[in-house]
Amino acid sequence: MAVPEKYQNICTFYKYYSGEKQAPVLTIFIGGNHEASNYLQELPYGGWVAPNIYYLGRAGVVNFGNLRIGGLSGIFKGHDYLQGLWESPPYAQNSLRSVYHIRALDVFRLSQLKEEVHVMLSHDWPRGITDYGDKQNLLKRKPFFREDIESNQLGSTPAEKLLHLLKPDYWFAAHLHCQFAALVKHDKVNKETKFLALDKCLPKRRHLQILDLSVSYDGDKLLKQDAEWLAILKSTNHLLSVKNIDCHMPGPGTNERYIFSPTKEEKQNVLEIMKTLEITNDSFVKTAPTYKPGTPRSASLEPVMNPQTVLLCEKLSIDDPLQVVMARAGRTMKQPCITESNVTIQCTEGSPAVRTPLKCSKLSLPAPVTPTVNNDISQTDSETAYGTSILDMSLQF
Repeated sequence: MAVPEKYQNICTFYKYYSGEKQAPVLTIFIGGNHEASNYLQELPYGGWVAPNIYYLGRAGVVNFGNLRIGGLSGIFKGHDYLQGLWESPPYAQNSLRSVYHIRALDVFRLSQLKEEVHVMLSHDWPRGITDYGDKQNLLKRKPFFREDIESNQLGSTPAEKLLHLLKPDYWFAAHLHCQFAALVKHDKVNKETKFLALDKCLPKRRHLQILDLSVSYDGDKLLKQDAEWLAILKSTNHLLSVKNIDCHMPGPGTNERYIFSPTKEEKQNVLEIMKTLEITNDSFVKTAPTYKPGTPRSASLEPVMNPQTVLLCEKLSIDDPLQVVMARAGRTMKQPCITESNVTIQCTEGSPAVRTPLKCSKLSLPAPVTPTVNNDISQTDSETAYGTSILDMSLQF
């Protein structure tokens, strides 16, 4: 995790990973800039990180009933935006941060969506969003935002592009440690986007908001893969690069295809391949030993093959970016370590992953832990300053 050492605390996630606790409601989240990047990098196309806690991946779209949810993980940094996905654990100081910088490929894939998106999640605010809300009130609370706002540098340029292209009903963000609401009315179409950013999860801070959505979104209340999104992943797989160089996306003026909005045939092909789009909790597999309180901190592990990623890649005939990076370096990913009760089984390379029964206690959430150190945004560097809690922007159902 790219955080100062004083914030490197295990906290309570390991209890949800082990099955000691279980999230009482389905929780969908994206990554920001203070995550366990090695774990999330093993799920580039999304997956369960623990029972009932689902990660959307580097970019992704899922459906919950009739509600369509898209997300873009990470933060925008212009110098890394066009690069390939070259990072792999164990990270050096530069790759520890660049690994969560969003890339053009993820944004390009999201820009191919044509079907309506109801909710979008991003860590960054879309650039220019402050023009659609109470900017003066924001500047009273965060006066050091003024220079970036006036120079139109506050927020993510790719997120701004997606906001005006996809025109979702809702857009939720985090990152800047303050609540901010805005209403974007899209020109020439009768559509508007309600934007909301939330504060840090601390006492007396506006870090939580509950929305009542129309019952028309309920549907079957099942979490499912999105056929249009899967078709886009499949048709753009050849654009994946793992090189530490700029890689431009295709566009007009070339002989190659540059519009990848799926045809009916491409979506039908995906449906036939997948058989079912439902994402069930039993597809979660532990890929590492669970943490035991009091044990000493260990060295970083080699990348592990997550069976959720392996299965999706095999079905769609697409590449796992991390596995390609490892292969180029002459390295191989490890098979999962499976924990059963108090016994840890180290799988050898090439051996099958074992699915582990979950031991669940009563459904309850841990009491919040309040940091004792004042993390004043004005006293930290620009990249580590704009972070939020581990699951910083999530939807719970």
